[in-house]
Amino acid sequence: MSRAVGELLIMNSPTALVRVQELTKSFGATAAVRSVSLAINSGEIVGLVGENGAGKSTFAKILAGVHTADSGNIEFNGENVNFKSPYEALRGGIAMMAQEIMLVPEASVIENVFLGSTPKRGIFPNQPKMRSSFAELLELTQFDLDPDETVARLRLADQQKVEILRSLSRNAKLIIMDEPSASLTADEVDRLHGTIRELARRGVTVLLISHFLEEVLELTTTTIIMRDGEVVRIGPTKEESIDSLVSGMVGRSLETRYFENDSAKTERVRLSVKNLTNQTLQDVSFEIHEGEILGLAGLIGSGRTEIARAIFGADSLDSGTISLDGNDLSNNSPRDSIANGIYMIPESRKEEGLILEASITDNVVLSSLKRYRRNGMLSRRKLDSKATTLANQVDLRFSKITQSALSLSGGNQQKVLFGRAVEVSPKFLIVDEPTRGVDIAAKRAIHKILIDLAKSGMSILFISSEIEEVLGVCDRVLVIHQGKVQAEFNAPFEQERVVAAFFGQTSGVK
Repeated sequence: MSRAVGELLIMNSPTALVRVQELTKSFGATAAVRSVSLAINSGEIVGLVGENGAGKSTFAKILAGVHTADSGNIEFNGENVNFKSPYEALRGGIAMMAQEIMLVPEASVIENVFLGSTPKRGIFPNQPKMRSSFAELLELTQFDLDPDETVARLRLADQQKVEILRSLSRNAKLIIMDEPSASLTADEVDRLHGTIRELARRGVTVLLISHFLEEVLELTTTTIIMRDGEVVRIGPTKEESIDSLVSGMVGRSLETRYFENDSAKTERVRLSVKNLTNQTLQDVSFEIHEGEILGLAGLIGSGRTEIARAIFGADSLDSGTISLDGNDLSNNSPRDSIANGIYMIPESRKEEGLILEASITDNVVLSSLKRYRRNGMLSRRKLDSKATTLANQVDLRFSKITQSALSLSGGNQQKVLFGRAVEVSPKFLIVDEPTRGVDIAAKRAIHKILIDLAKSGMSILFISSEIEEVLGVCDRVLVIHQGKVQAEFNAPFEQERVVAAFFGQTSGVK
């Protein structure tokens, strides 16, 4: 179906809940949304796909009142609307679960779920009503959450669940979900999909923004493809495939399989960890060779990130040793680790990796400013020139090197961190969920960066919740279960045996 025909059919649909005409939004000289016209029917599950920077999140945030359009018209539930805030949108029937988790860390789970919509008895919160409604939400989603737990103490995946519950608590007619499954396990994703289908059965419309194309194909009835701020195709999902979606997103065909990774691994041991033990880890031991990409796989909460943080010096150890090229680094701080050749790209790029308000330049050279200081002064010209070189090296897409990291898409923000890692030039690089929330093209670019770094002699510890990604990129995989190494696998991998080890099943496993 052509774009024009598809738009005409949908725009004229008598069941349309949302109609958008000629919607436009720019940030400075950058046009994020360009003359978008579309409609979304009541009770539908609609997929919205596109590369990072295609305009998906901006479009969704206009609907949800986060941004105001420069021009165009929005009709919702038969009325023209122009929401000035998320609160107005919520009152009007639109709830958004943003990609960036937006919770009050010091508040409890139940307080966050009903934030801004707390049931009242007079001027006081109606606690029995809150707890009854919370229990109904848990029954609907099958999530396991303690209502009284402080959000700051939750894992990222559980914080994601709180966001989902908060969106569901609004009884909205339209719920926008931006990458809702990014931090969930496979079992949790299945439950989420069941929840979404139940919502649609009840007449709620769901707009699903996802980089997991298999998820879009499985779950949605209609797919909207955006590219460069424009809608390039709207049509039934059943007529799409991964190849057709990718082609629509990038404007060309794109090989979606993983690279053939000709291993750069040598016999030289680069990093050795022995008997790492703390509150989470139990006697963890392994080695990583020069040029090797070693994957850590396992369920969320298994201890993967804790191993990485212990090696980097961010978490303390009760016992155990860490050595790099034979030098003992067991008691290092993160600053010491960087100085000695260990660098880590953390799981949360926005909370732990980037200074969002700072420029691309400042973020890229953040860990190596001493190199550019002469007589106590920094040369801005040299810094910008070096940052530009590094940005091009990691295929970073930007308008100007001085723009803020906040203005970049998720995939390009991740590439900023890789640019910083390249500048530091560590012997050993740790990457924790490096492709979370990025589109398929950016994901492949990151995979290529990792493989190229390994070929240069760098050793890499790779953590990802996407098992296909781990098996497609790594030379060797350790499965972590309950804080210890459950099993070890060498390429070529048998996915079924690797996944079985996630749950402690090691029969026949090396």
